[in-house]
Amino acid sequence: MCIQRPLILISNDDGHLAKGINELVGFLREMADIIVVAPDGPRSGMAAAITSQVPVTVSLVSQSPGVDIYKCSGTPVDCIKLALETVVPRKPDMVIGGINHGDNSAVNVHYSGTMGVVIEGCMKSIPSIGFSVCDHDPDLDFAPTRTYVQSIVRQVLERGIPVGTCLNVNFPQYAPYNGVKICRQTIGCWENEWATIPHPRGGGNIHWLTGNFANHEPHSTDTDKWALDNGYISITPIQIDMTAYPLLEKMKNWEF
Repeated sequence: MCIQRPLILISNDDGHLAKGINELVGFLREMADIIVVAPDGPRSGMAAAITSQVPVTVSLVSQSPGVDIYKCSGTPVDCIKLALETVVPRKPDMVIGGINHGDNSAVNVHYSGTMGVVIEGCMKSIPSIGFSVCDHDPDLDFAPTRTYVQSIVRQVLERGIPVGTCLNVNFPQYAPYNGVKICRQTIGCWENEWATIPHPRGGGNIHWLTGNFANHEPHSTDTDKWALDNGYISITPIQIDMTAYPLLEKMKNWEF
């Protein structure tokens, strides 16, 4: 009897040429058949954005045994939507976003195109994982993440995760790592988010997105930021149901 290999659909927000996504393919190609459908260029910060005003294209970049790579003109979420309807031969066993060049812990999960990939897969009832490293170096050495990525993917393939949930995995900037922490999302926000300077050609000011992350609970040891700041890999389970259930119950007593 021929046992079917798992099928993993991979995308990112750094583009199909980014080192992170290509390293990820290398880590997983012995474990599963891989289909990559990734943006044709950087799409960082796209979150759950979709393209509705212009057509979207997808084209084959390369094929090798067990690995097909496509590039897409749309957003990271477009890549997953389009792949599921036009590219993959069957429902994937997993959707993976990454490996992202940059931190996607705390509130960054809401802005991240990489996590947009993961949440879209989750909404399609496919086990989904996002991998990120807290370093924007385009030539980053991803080798220290290899065994952890393989272990996490293997366990999700074997154990599964509940429908409507997915995993946000972040690696600290520097290896060796101190281990893995299963933790919650840090409460915090970005401050001083714009640098304003005069337009070099006159006519007013221009604004560059920048900012500093304010950790509102720096001493809470059960958060993803604490884990990363202390050299641990953080794994945060997240869910697509955003209902605030405690408030929902209280509101049942409101009078209208």
